[in-house]
Amino acid sequence: MIDSSTAPLQARSYFQDSDPGPIVAALAQVPELLTVAVPFISKVLGPIGLGIRIHELVIVRASALMKCEYCTQSHAYVALKEGLDQQTVGDLMSETARELGEGPDEVALLNWVDAVVEHRNAEAERCMTKLQEHFDDAQVVELTALLGATVMLNIFCTALELPTSPAALETLRERGLV
Repeated sequence: MIDSSTAPLQARSYFQDSDPGPIVAALAQVPELLTVAVPFISKVLGPIGLGIRIHELVIVRASALMKCEYCTQSHAYVALKEGLDQQTVGDLMSETARELGEGPDEVALLNWVDAVVEHRNAEAERCMTKLQEHFDDAQVVELTALLGATVMLNIFCTALELPTSPAALETLRERGLV
């Protein structure tokens, strides 16, 4: 990965204030890709209309199912910092957990995430119908873009074996989540 001393001219602005993280440091290898990918990732993973809790539920659950260690650990850490309780985060990280979520909207959401990520197409259609009972069309599009971006990033981070930050790992170890 590139750091501030080796960043190409087009990527240096991402390194000005601090360590931009492993994803940006990896993408800095190809500045033309970096300059379009980072704004997209920031927008789709950031809180748009649904808020951080819903986003982190999707990201942690999908990442755990995809077995992306970097994304699961990094976003479990974010989820804890954003107020999700340890039990919820642990359940999201479990590959075998079912009927996750607080309330019917979160249950529908997480069942849909499971079905889509696990390529259970017939079940995904049924889950989409349940999802649409709790989320309007714009929210479903936001959730689908979020899930798609998460899956893409899971593949990227796993293939490049990106490292989880020491602070995230320490917090997760203290809480018995890794």
